[in-house]
Amino acid sequence: MTDTAAPTLTPEARLAKFRERRDQAAVQQNGNLALTNTQWVDSEQTIWGVPGTWAPHDDGLTVTATTDDNIVVDDVLVEGSAVVRSKSQENPSAIVFGDTVTGFVIQGPEGNHALRVWDSNSPAIHEFGTIDAYAYNPDWVITATFTSNPEGTTLGFEHIKDNGQEREQPIPGDIAFTKDGVDYNLAAFKSGRALQLVFADASNGVDTYSVGRFLFIAPNPDGTIILDFNLAILPPCAFSYNFNCPMPPSRTVSQ
Repeated sequence: MTDTAAPTLTPEARLAKFRERRDQAAVQQNGNLALTNTQWVDSEQTIWGVPGTWAPHDDGLTVTATTDDNIVVDDVLVEGSAVVRSKSQENPSAIVFGDTVTGFVIQGPEGNHALRVWDSNSPAIHEFGTIDAYAYNPDWVITATFTSNPEGTTLGFEHIKDNGQEREQPIPGDIAFTKDGVDYNLAAFKSGRALQLVFADASNGVDTYSVGRFLFIAPNPDGTIILDFNLAILPPCAFSYNFNCPMPPSRTVSQ
């Protein structure tokens, strides 16, 4: 009988596949390198790079255009005005501006809305080669302890475009470990089913992006949590200034 079981990959090979997928994701239609504009709309205005006149709406934005503008909202060519529902709505709208240019509306923390424009043929995609990264290092696979926080525990995260203001994020637990004789206590906020760690280290601004990096993790049932820093990724704002990414937090937790 022939053994058809898939071969077990080495950690180095698994990391290579992970990074190959990261390169591919960056150049997708809504990949980080495709974002060409994020423009907040607080009054009736035009938006750089796309046609139409845009204005605030409770559910997102309204767009006013003629058929010559070739704006399609939810599969309907706009003639006159149309409501473009934001991603925060149950049934968000999809916008098509051309063969490679699409868009959608996002909602900000204060309830205002912005149009995000994506171009799968952007100059940044054409100029992209690969994401530079360190070689695999087993020393940066760390077993930490995860201690749950009381309900309502939050931590302020500053975003690069928020002019020093912080957004309070729920922090499910504390992550503690010791590395090279130094004790660390980290905070990660909820991101879907995982936790998102926003961290900085001595490589920032030297070998790596100056703002910091992300690591997505999940605690184990036994109270441990594996921090594989080989899997750290660049935040979206490293690819396009049109993103507004969280920065590594100051370590002050509130309840």
